[in-house]
Amino acid sequence: MQPFRRKIGLMTAGLLALGGLWWGGRLMVAASGPPEVLWVLGGSIRREMAAVQWAAAHPQQRVLISGGSKPPCVKALFDRAGVKGDRVWLEQCAQSTFGNCYWSLPILQRWGAKRVILMTSGSHQWRAGAMARLILGSHGIWVDVVTVPETGVPANQENPLKTVLDVGRAGAWAIGSQWNSPQCQQVGRLEQVNMAAWCQRAFRCEYQAGLSKICARSSQGFPQPDRAPSAIPQSPLTR
Repeated sequence: MQPFRRKIGLMTAGLLALGGLWWGGRLMVAASGPPEVLWVLGGSIRREMAAVQWAAAHPQQRVLISGGSKPPCVKALFDRAGVKGDRVWLEQCAQSTFGNCYWSLPILQRWGAKRVILMTSGSHQWRAGAMARLILGSHGIWVDVVTVPETGVPANQENPLKTVLDVGRAGAWAIGSQWNSPQCQQVGRLEQVNMAAWCQRAFRCEYQAGLSKICARSSQGFPQPDRAPSAIPQSPLTR
């Protein structure tokens, strides 16, 4: 019985090793290609302000904003900069960092994405990066991370316990997502946002964007922001 168990153990170890090599090879191939998508995590409008600049500098990339600011605020940012919204998509199901990965993965898979740029705040980059690399990486999608300078709450240090729990949860979903593919029903192009309809409702944009008068703008166009947006994050390709 013991030789049989040993043989089974060796076969299992061999299969795991082959699986690891196959998975690692997929990621190496993905990492060697150009980034196809800018993936922006919600949580601060400064991330979307930086995303506008990034999109203007990288016209070949799609933009996916997951759980971000209110749609009219995002549209106003892109319109003000003259960046067309036909390659910008809004996913509005996510309510957390785990949700960002949970709901964005099927979208990125449908697009056939192999390499994405994840944009978030500096204090958020370790937890978000680890979760994204576990979940997306388990499907052969390489993730690079760029950060946006923040002030106020997003710049605070995150709870270490939450980080550990979320990364563990992401590891479990990296396995579970191999058999389950949830679909967010609140996904659409930025250009489809109906500004007139939104302006009939009460909403506010974060003050840092300087968009307090977007529903009462004059023929001169959108007002300029109260302060200049942060410099565009440096591409990981040029570091």
